[in-house]
Amino acid sequence: MTHIQAKFQTTAAARGQHRVTSPTAAKRPPTPRLPHVSKLMALAIRLDHLLATGQVKDQAEIARTAGITRARVTQILNLLQLAPDIQEAVLHLPPVTNGDIVTTERDLRTVLQSPNWSKQRQVWNKIGSAPPCSKTS
Repeated sequence: MTHIQAKFQTTAAARGQHRVTSPTAAKRPPTPRLPHVSKLMALAIRLDHLLATGQVKDQAEIARTAGITRARVTQILNLLQLAPDIQEAVLHLPPVTNGDIVTTERDLRTVLQSPNWSKQRQVWNKIGSAPPCSKTS
């Protein structure tokens, strides 16, 4: 008869329960993932394409189909008002893991407060986790 030995760790869970985990699972590094704002920027570009080609009638149809509010669709599409180089920088933000400092949607809304692309770039360059934009016009 063969015996198998394994080490396990337990952690306290809700209501006095315990969770059993493998010690090797706890040591795995977190998987890098795309920043949420990069996904939103890509979604904005895709939604704009769907509207431009007539594949969807209007923002209300997008909202109904996606199960989100029309206001949320507007927030996402507003990302298209960013300067083109900022849009590109948002799309190419490096992958993040838990605990990384990331550019947030709130950061982008701050950038969007100015319709002037030069001013947008100034605000963007002040965001600590954002890659700098060098264009001045």
